[in-house]
Amino acid sequence: MQPTRILPDLQCSLVCEEVRQESNGNFFLIGVINYLRVPQLPVVAGRLFVFNRWTAGIGQFIEGIKFIAPDQTTVLRKGEMRFELKDAALHATNVMVFGQIEFKTAGTYFVEVLVDDVMKLRYPIPVIHTPPPEQNPPPKPPEPPETNPA
Repeated sequence: MQPTRILPDLQCSLVCEEVRQESNGNFFLIGVINYLRVPQLPVVAGRLFVFNRWTAGIGQFIEGIKFIAPDQTTVLRKGEMRFELKDAALHATNVMVFGQIEFKTAGTYFVEVLVDDVMKLRYPIPVIHTPPPEQNPPPKPPEPPETNPA
């Protein structure tokens, strides 16, 4: 008996500043994000890419991605994408772009990756507020010593 549907495994999920694809099909992941260090809050990320690779499944699926606030309930942004795996030996690479995500406070945000509403992975993206160092005025040049008129 041949299986008609097997839920796939998530091989990897990475948040990046940019994802590009070469003419031969290979991907360039640019700026893989471990955390976001920002000089001020709130801050808006112009674009964030989520790169997911699925394998070992058979059937048609819906991938869901959510950006979750530090309160762990507020969904900042979410997206869905359909994909298909015709054989368990194949893989599917999905790239989803999220624009204009506002991070209002410092803290640990989360990315959730789901397939057909089954959570496969949840990982943290800390947002760290690091104000720029204060700019000190340049030191005054030393004044010449006073001379006594003789």
